[in-house]
Amino acid sequence: MQDTKGLLNDIKQHGKIAIRVSSNSNNNLSEEVMQMLIQPHRKANYFFVFMENGSLTHKADLNDLTITNGQLFFVLPNQIHSVPAQKKDDIECFKMSFDENCLSLLPKQFSFLINPLNSQIISFENDARQRVKILFEILNQILNSDDDQKDAEIILAHLNALLTELNNAYFKNAVKGKAEPNKIQKYIEFRIAVEAHLTEQYSINTIADNLSVTTNHLYNIVKEFSGVSPKEFITNRLILEAQRKLHYSKTTIKELAYELGFNDPDYFSRLFKKSTGKSISTYLTDIQDLSGH
Repeated sequence: MQDTKGLLNDIKQHGKIAIRVSSNSNNNLSEEVMQMLIQPHRKANYFFVFMENGSLTHKADLNDLTITNGQLFFVLPNQIHSVPAQKKDDIECFKMSFDENCLSLLPKQFSFLINPLNSQIISFENDARQRVKILFEILNQILNSDDDQKDAEIILAHLNALLTELNNAYFKNAVKGKAEPNKIQKYIEFRIAVEAHLTEQYSINTIADNLSVTTNHLYNIVKEFSGVSPKEFITNRLILEAQRKLHYSKTTIKELAYELGFNDPDYFSRLFKKSTGKSISTYLTDIQDLSGH
């Protein structure tokens, strides 16, 4: 894998960075592309919508998420996403997308991008909202200028500032409330551990040991932030991954079970039905009905 310095040098040499920002005035997607985006599809990159005026409802993992004035909505790679079917003339918004390579060039990591609080809508206080708007405007101006040689470091500096604003706003209410910052950090570490070893299905004892906490303490932290036990959290995450894969993969139920770390496909099928209320075959039929195929 290319290191950060080498990747940045390559970008400087070729003058390209994998980021796109648009506003209403320059977001001219073809009708064919729009029809594709309306259908549930797997997101390859990070995607953001900052709403200046109006209201829109997007779907992420088939959940409706409505954003209104001054709010921001984000989608993470591998989530199933679909955009609103109807265009609204009174909407004013900025859209942004970038890939993992672009994110890796930034000087720090942003914890909100694993969505630890299960909230993909961010609200802002007035001053922060204005700063976010200005940063979107600057990035939009730079990235859509006629200059072929765009300065990657300038772009990344503004992207870093923007994501810092989003990260701070995402966690602000949690920190102001009952949650202690060290608890949030330990919960984030738990989420990262689950993502990193999802299909290995580590035991709760192993995860607790790796995080240097007792199983009881881990249980209390995960329960506080997610509302479920660590075991239930991992099960729910595995079933969500199964649902995503069923949208874009043609694997059999047995292959899917093995991919997700289940040794017993029948047990996996029963767990899927218990968690979703639908058998896998019914879920697949619903997907086909939704896509119109």
